Amino acid sequence: MPDDVQDKVIRILADQAMLEPEDIEMNQAPADLGIDSLGLVEAIFSIEETFDVSVPFNANEPEKSEFDISTVAAIVDAVRDLVRQQKA
Repeated sequence: MPDDVQDKVIRILADQAMLEPEDIEMNQAPADLGIDSLGLVEAIFSIEETFDVSVPFNANEPEKSEFDISTVAAIVDAVRDLVRQQKA
């Protein structure tokens, strides 16, 4: 079964990193992909728009945010949780 959330998040991150989606690995951090803090904020906005969710992310203090941005897999899982909560 295709994972629509994962595919869309990877596409968003790939766009920000100017990479092909197939070049993204789940264990990579955004910094590993060449995504800086501004790019990360833009990716968060794109995730919010794509999934119609509000991401609890503080760009000024990302380490204190409830939204885990440590790896691609963590971002995918966090978006899945937000989408699940929205449908509940």
